[in-house]
Amino acid sequence: MNEIGTVLWTPPPARVAAAELTRFARPLGFAPPDYFALWRWSVDERERFWARVAEFCALRFHAPPRHVLQDGEAMPGARWFVGGTLNYAEHLLREFPHAAPALVACDESGRRLELSRAQLRGRVAAMARELRALGVGPGDRVAGFLPNGAEAVIAMLATASLGAIWSSGSPDFGEAGVLDRFGQIEPKVLVACDGYRYAGKRIDTRQRVARIAAALPSLRAVFVVGFLDEQPDLSSIPQARRFPDEAPEREAQAGLSFTPVPFDHPLFVLYSSGTTGKPKCIVHGHGGTLLQHLKEHVLHGDLKPGDRLFFFTTCGWMMWNWLVSALAAGATVVLYDGSPLHRDGRPHPDVLWRLAERERVTHFGISPKYLSALAKDGYTPAARHNLAPLRTVYSTGSPLAPEQFDFVYRAVKSDVQLASISGGTDLISCFALGNPWLPVRRGELQGPGLGMAVEIFDDEGRPLRDAPGELVCTKPFPSMPVGFWNDPDGAKYRKAYFERFPGVWHHGDFVERTASGGLVISGRSDATLNPGGVRIGTAEIYRVVEALPEVLESVAVGHRQDGDERVILFVRLREGRVLDAALEQKIRGAIRNELSPRHVPAKILACPEVPRTLSGKITELAVRELIHGREVKNTEALANPAALDYFRRLSETDLR
Repeated sequence: MNEIGTVLWTPPPARVAAAELTRFARPLGFAPPDYFALWRWSVDERERFWARVAEFCALRFHAPPRHVLQDGEAMPGARWFVGGTLNYAEHLLREFPHAAPALVACDESGRRLELSRAQLRGRVAAMARELRALGVGPGDRVAGFLPNGAEAVIAMLATASLGAIWSSGSPDFGEAGVLDRFGQIEPKVLVACDGYRYAGKRIDTRQRVARIAAALPSLRAVFVVGFLDEQPDLSSIPQARRFPDEAPEREAQAGLSFTPVPFDHPLFVLYSSGTTGKPKCIVHGHGGTLLQHLKEHVLHGDLKPGDRLFFFTTCGWMMWNWLVSALAAGATVVLYDGSPLHRDGRPHPDVLWRLAERERVTHFGISPKYLSALAKDGYTPAARHNLAPLRTVYSTGSPLAPEQFDFVYRAVKSDVQLASISGGTDLISCFALGNPWLPVRRGELQGPGLGMAVEIFDDEGRPLRDAPGELVCTKPFPSMPVGFWNDPDGAKYRKAYFERFPGVWHHGDFVERTASGGLVISGRSDATLNPGGVRIGTAEIYRVVEALPEVLESVAVGHRQDGDERVILFVRLREGRVLDAALEQKIRGAIRNELSPRHVPAKILACPEVPRTLSGKITELAVRELIHGREVKNTEALANPAALDYFRRLSETDLR
């Protein structure tokens, strides 16, 4: 059995030599494989580094910045590229010399739409004209309640081109969940769908859209996209109109303009998960989002003009924003909407791999949960699909277990960079991710992102070198939020990230640095288990338990009892399996042998379902609240709120 840290893949010399990171670094005096010297310089010389990124990635300023960084030690409070103006949409819609399409949008029903860059500009121009006629301008909000299709990208780019603010959610959000989000930002325009398809089901959303629109008095119009019917009946939706078609190319080129805005002008409103209250509205700016995403796509992902990037996401997750920004690097963005495990209305694991093969995807992104499902199903994409163009596999959403590294190299492709990446909605980007200079080591993220002063602190705020602790960032970076919505004095913003360690960004991940400089993330630190005063990351337990063929997924929480904390493990089993004494002993033995006796749970219970947030993350906090007799405040933040019923019914006797 391979150990954590075992090298699974080493980048070929030719690939390293041709990497965009190599071209970026050599004029600065850095060369492969010394990534960590470059990283240290990027943190110590932040002004020079970010100015170099802006130059290398060809940021177009309408007015040049007077300062790259002002108040650079203020955390929060630093300001980037002060005085400069630009527009995010202008960069995503710029022309490149290659003839590759800008977008390819596919869905579960077999619908496929391909748009060239000229066609995308035409569609954006038509939508921007409609928004402008409604009085939408800088600072106004446009909200999207849409599947992951071309129309979401078009509406977002049209909004951004006007200096307005885009915010989106997926149509599988419940009505209350949508209003908890959009109700706070009071959009002027809503862009919505008549429905969508998922796992073979046709889901009509018109009545839900009608109720949402009626509950948003700020709306001047609702644009409806026909995903179920080309000409949907809009009579039930107030102020409804159809989503505009493409403008003639000549008209589009003449009519598409870009409003220059300051570097930190609001671009996106994203939302926290909101499981303990209303979601926080996190505001991100034009310049910081663009610059950070280009750094990650170009330098870390080695994304080149003409490459094809796919990530399985919805419009309600920050990975959608991250994915779409790849247009600015000249890549083709491949979108998919629907179930990743259903084809022709029936369960099938090949859906995304057929897509990757057909669309010649070079960079392919999924979640650990998806890889786990494939592994348990015994599906081997490499044996069934031609994945020759594939160079990079991304994974995020939760920690990637060492066994899932093995699966990718055994079952997907042996010559591929597996980039486990980690960051979040809070920074709309990554603190740690891959890079094209270093080997991929089993169970590890390759290292911290360039320009990101990532450190690990103990509970007292002291740096740690050889032990797990809190992931922090000790210096400002451009994609820090502009602020929170309706937080005029910044109090909520400071409390969210800077209350634990003043002047330092506290991210809330439990992490350890390895001997190679890589990182191992063990889960959220607010869900960290603490039996007998020993901190244990939940991901460690999930890795072992979910490797057992009987277990589909699991959730571990701490339960306070008699002044101490004991670990309770809930497992969802395969159909037909029962949690008898033999299986319980097998689970305990695996945890004891693979981890330690301290990791062995005090109690193991079988649950029918594991609760997850709308972005697919396990919500240990909701389970912990319920088993302590405290109600979860905002079930609309969950994708499967009915899963909580089992935990609500548990008694103290059950938990003993």
